[in-house]
Amino acid sequence: MNPLPVTDEFYGRVDVAIPAKAEWVAVARLTVAAVASRLQFSVEDIEDVKLAIAEACTNSIQHGAPSDTIAIACEVGNDELRITVRDRGQGLRLESVGETGFKEDGRTEELGVFLIRALMDSVEYRVDAREGTELVMIKRVLA
Repeated sequence: MNPLPVTDEFYGRVDVAIPAKAEWVAVARLTVAAVASRLQFSVEDIEDVKLAIAEACTNSIQHGAPSDTIAIACEVGNDELRITVRDRGQGLRLESVGETGFKEDGRTEELGVFLIRALMDSVEYRVDAREGTELVMIKRVLA
């Protein structure tokens, strides 16, 4: 996948790629926490961002190939942080994840999607059969 361009509304970007293995999720958490700390987020907001990236990486690990790499881009704007997570997996069937985080059949295996939606201000998934899955999460700084 091609990197996203830095736009006028964003003035800084940090990219990191981690192996799609659980032991590397902490690196993603620390990276986004360091980037988030550059904005005026509360400690609670930074913890929310850390949990959201951990859930996003866990979903990538669960639904991607073990040899995959997870690409993470953090873009800093004046009043928001945009985090893009990309992997080569085919993603989730998001339409089966309800507002409560439970699947239609009552299982909770996609609870991570619910958590991400609850913790971030904006969440968008894109799935392409050839390119893989891209998750864009935005957290805004409250004035």
